[in-house]
Amino acid sequence: MPTTVKAFGAHDVRQPLVPLTIERRDVGPNEVKLDILYCGICHSDMNFVGGEFGPLSVSPLVPGHEIVGRVTETGSEVTRHQVGDLVGIGCMVNSCRECDNCRAGQEQYCLNGHTLVFGSPDPAEPGAHTQGGYSEAIVAPEDFVVRIPDGLDVASAAPLLCAGITVYAPLKRYGAGPGTKVAVVGLGGLGHLGVKMAKAMGADVTVLSQSGRKRDSATALGADHYAVTGDQSAFTDLANTFDIILNTVSAPISLTDYLGLLRLHGTMVSVGVTTQPMPLDVFPLLQNGRAYAGSLFGGIAETQEMLDFAAEHGVSAEIELIDAKDINTAYERILASDVRYRFVIDGATFTALKA
Repeated sequence: MPTTVKAFGAHDVRQPLVPLTIERRDVGPNEVKLDILYCGICHSDMNFVGGEFGPLSVSPLVPGHEIVGRVTETGSEVTRHQVGDLVGIGCMVNSCRECDNCRAGQEQYCLNGHTLVFGSPDPAEPGAHTQGGYSEAIVAPEDFVVRIPDGLDVASAAPLLCAGITVYAPLKRYGAGPGTKVAVVGLGGLGHLGVKMAKAMGADVTVLSQSGRKRDSATALGADHYAVTGDQSAFTDLANTFDIILNTVSAPISLTDYLGLLRLHGTMVSVGVTTQPMPLDVFPLLQNGRAYAGSLFGGIAETQEMLDFAAEHGVSAEIELIDAKDINTAYERILASDVRYRFVIDGATFTALKA
């Protein structure tokens, strides 16, 4: 029989989240169940709840896609995980597994549509929708569950399941490493991990921020340089400088200005989500043979690779641990840019909620 768990979710867009009770299905032959220890709060959770992506796909909707937990039950055919394992679940919990992209290990770009960890029709439970990590427990296919390596702080590892892989994948794809210069636009939940990952890869790293108030924080995170983009002279002084520009902000920026900072055959890649358009002039791309790209999160194998890399190089998120009852306050503080750098929910505190 399905089990009930306590959760925190939304009944409609632009409404506060409330305590809920939801059902988790029985564990299938190739599935695992885990008790959720920690779940990060991502800005895209707020995009869904805030209505930026349209009306809720299901009501109530339980967000959360940066999940770390411990396996409590395994299906009869599970081979990858066993009871007691420390594991993680990121943005997706299924894909078609048959298209060219899935076969290439890029399930996030599934041509038939991947299954998000929340708000997607659930192929494992016809008629139902997935519900995410703002809850006590979750059931998922074993091959969409990754191993949390020894050496990572468990709570700080949670944001790696989205923010970490979102910056790691394009940095790796576009060749960040010794001898390359990487600029990170923005120093928030994504940006601070972009700095850490790029430094761990051996790149020379510059933070580009609108004001000088985050200069000391950028240095503490390992950035080699810092430039204030609110001063237009930065775009002249740094013209033709960077191999990679990683845009992590969730708001429109002047692509023409930033593309001018790329050196020969450099690439600017956007990973921050904004629903507002950003005009793109082709001329800055023609100069220096530059490229502009976008990147989603990573595939499952690449996510495991990222976690292993993070453990080897001591990369983890800077977090503030909160109780489940404080999720709405955390949302307000994120909107006010009052977090350094990621809120993480203590999964043990869901038990105290009264639905």
